[in-house]
Amino acid sequence: MAKVLILYDSATGNTKKMAEEVAKGVQEVEVVIKHVDDAIPEDLLNFDGIIVGSPAYCGTLTWKLKKFFDESVSVAWGKVKGKIGAAFSSSGGLGGGNEATLYSILTVLMNYGYLVFGLPDYSAPGVTAHYGAVSVGYPKEAEQKACRMLGRQMAEYVKKFCKGE
Repeated sequence: MAKVLILYDSATGNTKKMAEEVAKGVQEVEVVIKHVDDAIPEDLLNFDGIIVGSPAYCGTLTWKLKKFFDESVSVAWGKVKGKIGAAFSSSGGLGGGNEATLYSILTVLMNYGYLVFGLPDYSAPGVTAHYGAVSVGYPKEAEQKACRMLGRQMAEYVKKFCKGE
C-alpha cells in the first residue's frame, strides 16, 4: 500500500491543525503525521509521498525543518527521486510570507528529487492551494478544506505513480 508522511513544525498549533486536516484527505492510503522533532532521515526513504508544513518565518521554512533536511542529505539525497511532494504553510497575517514559505519547502523537495505539485482548485471563493495550502492564523473551514484537497490529491498521485493502480 502507498504511504504518505506529513512532516510539520508548529509553534502555535495552527500548522499542526493543518497537518491533521491534510491527513484526513490522504486517508485513502497509509498516512503518518510527524512533528519534525520526531522525524529521522530514514523517514524520507520509507514513504512514497511527503507533505511538509511550516509556519512562515521570515518567508521561509522553520530552522528545525531546514536542519532536518540538511542533516538528511547523506541518507536520502537523490534516493527519493520520483517520489511525490507537496507543502502547506500558516502565517500570522496577510502578507506574512506563506507563498515564500511554500516556495522554500518546494525548493528543498525538488533538490532532493521529489516531484512536487499544487492545486488549481478552489476550496472557497478566493481560497486556493496553487503552491500548497495556506492559512492566516487558525485555519478556518475553507482553509481546512484546502488542506483536505491537498491530501486527497497526494493520495491519488502516490497510488498512481508510486505503486500503480
